[in-house]
Amino acid sequence: MDFLSIIEEYSRQLEILGFCIGVLYLWWEYHANAKVWIASVIMPAINMWVYYYKGLYADFAINIYYLLIAVYGYLAWTFSFTQKKQLEITHAGTAVAVRLAMSFILLWTGIAALLIYCTDSTVPWTDAFTTALSIVGLWMLARKYVEQWLVWMVVDAVCVWLYVYKGLYLYAVLYAVYTVIAILGYRKWIRIMNKRQ
Repeated sequence: MDFLSIIEEYSRQLEILGFCIGVLYLWWEYHANAKVWIASVIMPAINMWVYYYKGLYADFAINIYYLLIAVYGYLAWTFSFTQKKQLEITHAGTAVAVRLAMSFILLWTGIAALLIYCTDSTVPWTDAFTTALSIVGLWMLARKYVEQWLVWMVVDAVCVWLYVYKGLYLYAVLYAVYTVIAILGYRKWIRIMNKRQ
């Protein structure tokens, strides 16, 4: 077996492991359980290899951010920095939404430019789109904004196409499940939030 075959087989095994951890992540996120951040540390380590191997460089790079935001998210969910209590699910509000939309546009164009001029990416705009929107969505998850689910609906649906195109079929299935869970998760978080009021 040559070196490329070994890499290909290792990549498939990592893809399967990433899929399994992704299912756990979904379960914990759906239930607004702080354990979601445990999966948020493990998944990026696995996904970095898979994405780099498949030439999804922006997805590779965002996993560094995922590792950092996982620590922040865990702290924010379990110990609010200002109120010394757990963070509650809330709406983002118009001012936050506008800032996030502007951040997304800047990130998308900046990441796309990097992919176009610095890599051999075959899908720079799509890879940049899902990466930029994921950066925004994960920060929203860390702040427990219910609208984070709306962001994930878009990211996940686009990723299904992207991963099929790149031959990552297990990830495409996982993200199809993510899309459905994002719809259900949004409804569940609304119910959780309304019960508190």
